[in-house]
Amino acid sequence: MAAEKATALVLRVIDFSETSVICTLFTREFGRISALAKGARRPKGPFESALDLLSLCRVVFLRKTSGALDLLTEAKLERRFRPAAGNLENLYAGYYIAELLGEFGEDYDPLPELFDAADAALLALRDAGEAARQVPRFEWQLLRVLGHLPAFDHCAECGTSLIGAKHLTAAGRIRFALLDGGAVCESCREGKKQVVSISIPAINMMRSFADTDTEIWRTLPLERATYGEMRGVLNKYFSHLLGRPTKMQKLLGMPANRTENSPLSKST
Repeated sequence: MAAEKATALVLRVIDFSETSVICTLFTREFGRISALAKGARRPKGPFESALDLLSLCRVVFLRKTSGALDLLTEAKLERRFRPAAGNLENLYAGYYIAELLGEFGEDYDPLPELFDAADAALLALRDAGEAARQVPRFEWQLLRVLGHLPAFDHCAECGTSLIGAKHLTAAGRIRFALLDGGAVCESCREGKKQVVSISIPAINMMRSFADTDTEIWRTLPLERATYGEMRGVLNKYFSHLLGRPTKMQKLLGMPANRTENSPLSKST
C-alpha cells in the first residue's frame, strides 16, 4: 500500500482512544479525507502536535479501501491558526470556514482552488484581517467552485440582461430568486418561491466579492444596510444547500459599523 503525501488543513479532531484520534482533513491533492492518527495524543510522536484545529500541515497517509479510515502516519506542522488573543470574531470566522469545508464536496474529490481560497482566508484571519471581508470572499469562491454562483447581471432563467430601469421594482431594486439561480426578470419571476428584492448597491457588492479578476473587495466600503443584504443572501443560500442553517452562522463577523442584520425586502 503506497503512502500518499498532501498539504492539509485540519477540520476536525475526535479522540479515539487514550493515545489516538480520528481527524478530518481537507487536502489540496485529494480533497477531504478522514484518517486514524495512532499515537497522536502522546507527548512525543510522529505528529509533533500538528493536528490542531485549522492548522496547515504536510501529511503522509495510507489510503484504505472498502470504506475504512485512512491511516495517518506523519504530520508536519507548517502554520497554526491562532488569531490574536481576544479576537473571537476571527476565531469564529475560521471555525465557520472549517464547517463549510467539512459540509461541501465529496471525499477524495480534490478542489485545489477551494483549498487555496480557504488557506488564504485563514492566513488573513490569523494575521488580523477583517472577518467581514474574508468570510464573504471565501463563501462566494466556494459557490463558484461548486457551480452554485448566482447570476447578477442577467436573468438566471432566460438570460435577459437586467441592466436598465425597466427591470427594477418600483423601489429601484432587482428581484432575486434565492432557489433559482439569482437575479430574474419580471417575466420569469412569476411562480417562483423565495424571491426577494435586492438593492443595486447590494448586487454590486456581491459581484465585487465574487469577482476573481479584481481585488476591489479588499477596499470596498462596507455600508451596513448593503452588507446586511449580502449577508442575508449568503445565509439563505447555504441554508438551502445544506437543508439547515450552518452552526456558526450566527457568530460571523460583521463590519465595525454594523450592529445587526438588515432584513431582505420581500418582492411584490
